[in-house]
This record gives sequence, C-alpha cells and structure tokens, in this order.
Amino acid sequence: MIKGINKRVVVVRSPDRRFFEEAIFIVKEGVTGVPGVTAQQVVEEARRVADGYVRKHTSKWYQRIPAAGYMAIGALASSAAWAAAMFL
Repeated sequence: MIKGINKRVVVVRSPDRRFFEEAIFIVKEGVTGVPGVTAQQVVEEARRVADGYVRKHTSKWYQRIPAAGYMAIGALASSAAWAAAMFL
C-alpha cells in the first residue's frame, strides 16, 4: 500500500508485451533533489532494471524446444544407441 498524497513514479512501458505491459517504479523521496542526479538518470535506471528483470527471467534456448522436439531427439538417440549395440 502506498501512503501519502504525492509520490513520484517512473512508468516504463515494455517493448515486448509477452511479459508485462508496464513497470511502475516509486521514486524515493528527495532523489530528484540530490546534486548530480537528473530526472533522465532516474528514468534510465528504471529502464535498466526493467530490462535486467526481463533478461533474467526469459527462458533459455533449450526451454523453447517443444515437447515433440525432445521426443524426436530421444527417439534418434535411442535408435543410434540400438544400432551401435547391434553392429558392434
């Protein structure tokens, strides 16, 4: 629950909407008043964090292979092992 009337937020819209439409970051009080910290830097940090989350939680290449692909690979491997056992 967010308390208070005024909260500064950064909304990052996702270019790949398979995972989420947008991420909402609540900016700490006083961050924009810190010398050397610009609003652009805050937005870039929010984008970097959102991108890092998506990269970390996306599936690996082998997780995208459908079940039928694993079945075919298993059938080929067992056929190769059987053929090698028969002819050796």
